[in-house]
Amino acid sequence: MRIKEAEAVSPSGWHYEVKSQLQRFVYARSAEAFAEGDAARDALATVDDVRARQERMREQFIANLGGLPATDTPLNARTVGTVQCQGYTIEKVIFEARPGVFVTANLYLPEGMDGPRGAVLFVCGHSYEAKAYPRYQDVCQCLARAGLVVLAQDPVGQGERLSYHEPGLDETTVAWGTTEHDYAGSQCLPLGDAIGRYFLHDAMRGIDYLQSRPEVDPDRIGVTGNSGGGTQTSMLMVCDPRLAAAAPATFVTSREAYMYSGGAQDAEQIWPGMTALGFDHEDILLGMAPKPVLVLAVQYDFFPIEGTRRTVQRARRVWELLGKGQDIGLVEDTCQHQYSPKLARAAAAFFARHLLGQSASGDDAATEPLPPQELQCTSSGQVRGELPGARFVYEENLDRLTEIERARDAATDAARRKSALSWLREQVFRHRRPCDLNPRHYASGQLEELAATWYIWWSQEGLFSNAAVFRHWRQAGETLPVTIALWAGGTTELRPHQQWIRSACEAGRAVMVLDPSGVGPLAPFTTGDPAASFGVIHKLNDDLAWLGDSLTALRTYDVTRARDVLEHLPLVRSDEVTLYGQGRYAVYGQLAAAIDERIGGIEVVHGMGSYAEWVRDRHFDVHDIRSVILPGMLKHFDLPDLARWAAGS
Repeated sequence: MRIKEAEAVSPSGWHYEVKSQLQRFVYARSAEAFAEGDAARDALATVDDVRARQERMREQFIANLGGLPATDTPLNARTVGTVQCQGYTIEKVIFEARPGVFVTANLYLPEGMDGPRGAVLFVCGHSYEAKAYPRYQDVCQCLARAGLVVLAQDPVGQGERLSYHEPGLDETTVAWGTTEHDYAGSQCLPLGDAIGRYFLHDAMRGIDYLQSRPEVDPDRIGVTGNSGGGTQTSMLMVCDPRLAAAAPATFVTSREAYMYSGGAQDAEQIWPGMTALGFDHEDILLGMAPKPVLVLAVQYDFFPIEGTRRTVQRARRVWELLGKGQDIGLVEDTCQHQYSPKLARAAAAFFARHLLGQSASGDDAATEPLPPQELQCTSSGQVRGELPGARFVYEENLDRLTEIERARDAATDAARRKSALSWLREQVFRHRRPCDLNPRHYASGQLEELAATWYIWWSQEGLFSNAAVFRHWRQAGETLPVTIALWAGGTTELRPHQQWIRSACEAGRAVMVLDPSGVGPLAPFTTGDPAASFGVIHKLNDDLAWLGDSLTALRTYDVTRARDVLEHLPLVRSDEVTLYGQGRYAVYGQLAAAIDERIGGIEVVHGMGSYAEWVRDRHFDVHDIRSVILPGMLKHFDLPDLARWAAGS
């Protein structure tokens, strides 16, 4: 057998279809949670029931994002320029959502105002120009011509707020928008945060700013935005009771409909643990009940329209229960993903009616976008490099890390170790459904001087693990100590590790090259790299995050089950087991060794080292990074702590 042939051995060729198993597993668990959520919402029978669910979801949502930053810091708002338009004026505004976190925004003020009036916060979707994007200008102009004050603000990573803009290079070192959101968002995760906390907080501070303006009635503020702006709108609907009305656009569907559509989502759209709590997009709408809500949707969207219709239809019952059945609606357009002119005019009419108490004016008036530079709040077009002391998510993560390390260091080392390992065991074992291993041997071969045997076994209900066990031919009949090996690609990547396998076998050990869930021949079907950014592994890991789980925890469990299966395999010493890990995937072994006393130790080559140092790295290799992050880990320990505790120091 050539090594290339050995890398191609798969249980799929032996009547076990394993490439779709991880997807089936994640989807089945999610479907159970969706059904439980529907049942809980169906049971809402009184006003008190609705209020209790709203409050519970609000509290859990904020907690699961990592909590919110302080909201009592000064906005230090200033107007840096104005643009006079027909029927309204645009002020160019900069305020600080948090100290040094500058938000660039445009405030549309209609002419002829004679007192405080209703206002709308417009939050931007994933467009490079953000508030200056022509389609978004069209929406804001429609709202302003209807008589509404409008604040359109740039989100993190778009418009004038590119976090990785390097003035000296005149370019960004990390691409804008979803790439930046995922990049900075990944570094939030080991801190126990989700990047959505910053998007939500920025939007809440936008409401603070509107309430500070004398032109605005603080009790008549609404919110709208589409796509990523629909995400921010939805978060506000759940979390900010100050809203008087909301029109989420091209985002609201259902978790089930979107999950089955197969696409990954942006980092701020992943709300950890909320599916496990029974939360769904219906709860986004219920968060506002019985205030006026208009859901805006397009029929050719990648946010499935079927889910949108079902969610609105189901939510309507609660408005009727509260005596406001006429105050929830759905407007659809027949186009692809966008805040279309039809939706813009529907939003203007909706907010004019509910925030101004009048019909919208100028519905048919043509809008004309301004050149983006005319709406810039900074002279350079970017906050970074122009405003001294400007801070972004990266800097905020550093502060969070310092807080966490200070809190950890306040405990004795013995107390820290006990607490940390207890927490780790809970993360690894709490979501599992153990079953009989039922191991089976399905292939054998001779790889030069090495004898190879392939096995699969049930790691838990619905998930096989796979491995190839190697030994030197001279020790074919001997019972040998064993080393479980972990690296990216598992048994499909033997060539880069061939010399190490030979050396370990020549030293008298058996080597088990392990394929944890989704690795090697267990990787899901895809046309490209399954571990690519926003690829299938990324997407399934995010689905697990919604369930309060992670691939890191799941694969660590797989390692402990590999140790279990050694009790059932021939000619290996299950009482003398070590681990070897190469690259980032070594972390699964490091975590397993910390909680499984049957493992005698681990050798790590080119591993993660320290997650705290990784959070401090402004630039890192993003490939497959989500697969090796255990959310919240740094609140309890870092990898050097595990190594020190294992050494008894």
